[in-house]
Amino acid sequence: MSEVKYRRILLKLGGEALAGPQGFGIDPGEAENLAAKVKQIYDRNVQVALVIGAGNLWRGQQGLAQGMERTRADHMGMLATVMNALALADALERMGVDTRVQTAIEMKAIAEPYIRGRAIRHMEKGRVVILGAGTGNPYFTTDTAGALRAMEVDAEVLIKATKVDGVYDGDPKTDPTARRYDRLTYIDAINQRLGVMDSTAITLCMDHDLPIIVLNLWQAGSLEAAVLGQTVGTLIYH
Repeated sequence: MSEVKYRRILLKLGGEALAGPQGFGIDPGEAENLAAKVKQIYDRNVQVALVIGAGNLWRGQQGLAQGMERTRADHMGMLATVMNALALADALERMGVDTRVQTAIEMKAIAEPYIRGRAIRHMEKGRVVILGAGTGNPYFTTDTAGALRAMEVDAEVLIKATKVDGVYDGDPKTDPTARRYDRLTYIDAINQRLGVMDSTAITLCMDHDLPIIVLNLWQAGSLEAAVLGQTVGTLIYH
């Protein structure tokens, strides 16, 4: 069996990963598919922390377009991420994977409050830690929450899981000439506004030398290949 390169990772998922064909809501079947992919690397003794977005349940931009106050819209998004975290935790536990859900906004009846040392200890004990409610602050995306939590739990890499097999210089769905990057520097990713992650998240990773791998989660074996250090997707680094 090949040697694992990254022993502790932060996996950043969009909420859309839990949506079915309709693109909205939580599809139990998709939750199981997602859990199965996480279990593949869990079974290799990779320590996993996970941050998930809320795009399948709530998009704050829609509220803002109707005049909603930004802080309230962001808080609604944070709460939606907790629903996704609980759904994914349930799917993982039904596959025999021990999990803990922690949230940046305290809701002790359903999840632990986020505590850095406790999150690390859970991972050391072989539990997948799912981190909900973003950073707990408005104006920060779940990309930034993923970068921040990756730094806090001493992850060796941040893996941004998408439905596209890396970062392109255009939209591959509409532009057949779009070119995929195997590797990008942080500065190029920011300056070219490629839209892979928000600039705050990339800058945070750059300042702390945390590599980012952008890959297609639904491509068979891609997540496992990434933790093995194989070339997959796009690597963003110095």
